[in-house]
Amino acid sequence: MNLARGFLFAGLHAGIKPQRKDVALVFSPTACAAAACVTANKAKAAPCLDVEQRTPSPSVHAVIINSGNANALTGPQGLKDVQVVTDAVSVQLAVPKGSVLMASTGVIGQRLPKEKILACLPALKASLNPAPEAAAEAMLTTDTRMKMASRVVRLSGKDATLTAICKGSGMIAPQLATMIAVVVTDADITPHLLQAALVGCMDSSFNNLTVDGDMSTNDVVFALANGLAGNKTVSEPGRDFSAFCNALQDLCEELAKEVAADGEGATRVLEVKVTGAPTRDIARDIAKSICGSPLVKAAFFGADPNWGRVLSTVGARAGSQKYALDPAEARVHIQGLCVYDKRPSLDDEGLQRLRARMRQPEVKVDVELRAGKESATAWGCDLSYDYVKLNADYTSLLVSTPDGSVKKDDRLTNYSPHFKVTLLTQALGYISRFAGQRCVVKLGGAVLGKDTLRLAFCEDINLLRSVGLKPIVVHGEGPEWKATLLRMGLSGATDGAQALEVREMVVDGSTNSDLVAMLNRNGGHAVGISGKDGAMLRGTAGTPIADLTAVNTELLEMFLSKDYVPVISPVGISEGGQSLPLDADQVAAEVAIALKATKLVYVTGKPGLCEKDELLAQLTTSVLAEKLEAGVFSAGAASKSRQLLKALGQGVDRAHVIDGRTPHSIIAELFTDQGVGTLVTRG
Repeated sequence: MNLARGFLFAGLHAGIKPQRKDVALVFSPTACAAAACVTANKAKAAPCLDVEQRTPSPSVHAVIINSGNANALTGPQGLKDVQVVTDAVSVQLAVPKGSVLMASTGVIGQRLPKEKILACLPALKASLNPAPEAAAEAMLTTDTRMKMASRVVRLSGKDATLTAICKGSGMIAPQLATMIAVVVTDADITPHLLQAALVGCMDSSFNNLTVDGDMSTNDVVFALANGLAGNKTVSEPGRDFSAFCNALQDLCEELAKEVAADGEGATRVLEVKVTGAPTRDIARDIAKSICGSPLVKAAFFGADPNWGRVLSTVGARAGSQKYALDPAEARVHIQGLCVYDKRPSLDDEGLQRLRARMRQPEVKVDVELRAGKESATAWGCDLSYDYVKLNADYTSLLVSTPDGSVKKDDRLTNYSPHFKVTLLTQALGYISRFAGQRCVVKLGGAVLGKDTLRLAFCEDINLLRSVGLKPIVVHGEGPEWKATLLRMGLSGATDGAQALEVREMVVDGSTNSDLVAMLNRNGGHAVGISGKDGAMLRGTAGTPIADLTAVNTELLEMFLSKDYVPVISPVGISEGGQSLPLDADQVAAEVAIALKATKLVYVTGKPGLCEKDELLAQLTTSVLAEKLEAGVFSAGAASKSRQLLKALGQGVDRAHVIDGRTPHSIIAELFTDQGVGTLVTRG
């Protein structure tokens, strides 16, 4: 993850919530230009009212955020509590009063337990560091995972970085902002242009997000810019301002999708694109209406390709809002398959293929209205049984205390004993079975290119290690290689030698070191290794990727004996000492064979191994070989299949192909009977 210069983060447990971290701090010793967008809800929480009055600003140093208490509908005293906390933070950080902003999230209607926040400030200050994970965790409420993202943008010859953390899961139906998010950047930009950039990207990102149709009282998005990138100050519209806006918009769109994917009880994210609308506002309204329709959401939860509900929603909005369009003239695609083009257009076989595609973690709907030239995209999630259970249980499991904090009543009687017993016995059975065994996990570009998924992957690897497995990680190239090529004006096709040098620089450098740093920040014990180190990976030159011929396990055995998690980059060395680019899938398989690993896992951007879009949940090697010979798989899946067959034929017990787009998919695959990807066994 790229970190903006000069920003420090902290997060800890102050006692507002029963156990988890509940106070976050984002701090820049250098004064920042600050901007914010707050909820349109008329019942704005006290922190939002305060922020609204004080932004944009040229001199903000910090944002403090608490979870567990919303400080909403608390009257004038709520605003006084905000001032007490922000003033105390400014004293603790030795910055001017008025330079600290605040956000809150949690239970509505309770006074803020400010004494708990004030008591934790010395420890919060002492724990400040450049890593944002602790702060991202402290913001969470019903979220199931942290949400982070970053971008790098070139401004007047200097690289400026944008780093963001956010929370959001339920009560998501915005008109201005959607959740609590903090975007920090080392770009030098004036407060009013920063505000314009932030407001400008809302309509194409957070404003087009809906989870449940309920708008929160506490939604706010902050942007802080400390200018440490050294670029010429962005003070007026132009090329630099446009570049900054594009990077910010791209960042916010990623975060919006992350919130949709983590919607309460969600099993898949929905992306609805409406084109051919009379106006952009109409396109946005219809896209959000489709995403928010309970009938559409419920159908997609069941992987039901019910395009009729999509067009019914279009017709309902057109009728109620008097839009000049006819839904019968539309064309509708779901997951790339045309389901309606002025009439139904899929036969029974096509519908079966579509149902298979709709089981993927992301479902895309394209509606062409044929009534104009404007378009918009919205994001949402499906409607599962768990959404109702979570919100029905929310306040029954949380007990408010007189000081404004909450405690959780999570006694066994509040849950199904059968569910708990089944889950625990299943997990413990797997844990005991895997203890001491080696597992090679190859991380593909679909996960490497997304900060939130990479973080969930690191948490999974550390959990594997904590229950006794010995994971070894092999990573691919990730999107940073090609992004670096573009910045350098190179092409992988026409600048072969130079492109390979850049690949090695990125893969051995930032890709490997960033992954190791994230593992270690989250309690890991990881060490980065290039395949060239100790001549660990030897190969012979090839075009464009070399062939791996030998694995020297001496270095790996040393690290494993000391309980390290080796993180291997796919760069090898020839007999003559030449650097060689290697295929990460092959590296993972050969390392698994050489280390006598029990498991080989490929974490990819696909559901697993599929035949005609249908996931093949479990295969034997003989069946896999037959399907490979029959040409069932795509080129990428076929290549992985060959490596799996080789590994299983030379001692590896089990191999898995897992969809890395689903956070914590490794845990779900290895520690549950049903699994989430493809399992291949010998036979």
